[in-house]
Amino acid sequence: MLDTVKQMARKHFQSARGSHKWDHTLRVYRLCEHIGIAEEVDMDVLLAAAYLHDIGRSYQDESNGALCHAEKGARLAVPIVKKLPLSQTQKDNILHCIRSHRFRGSHTPKTPEARVLFDADKLDAIGAVGVARAFLFAGEVGARLHSEEANIEDTEPYSIDDTGYREFKVKLSKIRDRILTTEGRKLAEDRHVMMAEFFKRFLEEYQGKR
Repeated sequence: MLDTVKQMARKHFQSARGSHKWDHTLRVYRLCEHIGIAEEVDMDVLLAAAYLHDIGRSYQDESNGALCHAEKGARLAVPIVKKLPLSQTQKDNILHCIRSHRFRGSHTPKTPEARVLFDADKLDAIGAVGVARAFLFAGEVGARLHSEEANIEDTEPYSIDDTGYREFKVKLSKIRDRILTTEGRKLAEDRHVMMAEFFKRFLEEYQGKR
């Protein structure tokens, strides 16, 4: 079953940007395996949702953030999930996991499986990989290395000021306190400390202090 879902999901990443290409999905999948086992959730639901969670991402990028990729992804997943040999409750849960995984989304993860997926997706946005992805995304949208003179509160996403440091300040620095599972919090603490130290050093070097 999961092999079928994997193949169906991968087709949606042909035009995806580097920061959200298929390798991101695979890392989230592996984190779901780790956290899901520790949290004792329904792994059929969780792992299917992990493969499908970002299939709507390219649509959000094409719209410069106007479209919610989590909601679009859930709609795209309906015909895939419908064919799976699972109960209707499990199928509904997969769609809920996809719909509620976004940090800035309007849907709250309500099931154990949705909470694990939310955490796994957020963990891939922090730590060493998170720092690399933040700067990769900034390059994709044409942002500068750093907008030192800009007030971050006045900057816009998908703009020249949507820098790696801006992403850290408006989102990544807040992720540790938004993690929902016990195992996820253990992983988030170490990643957060490393990331915070990196951006502290980044500013010091940018300003010529080190």
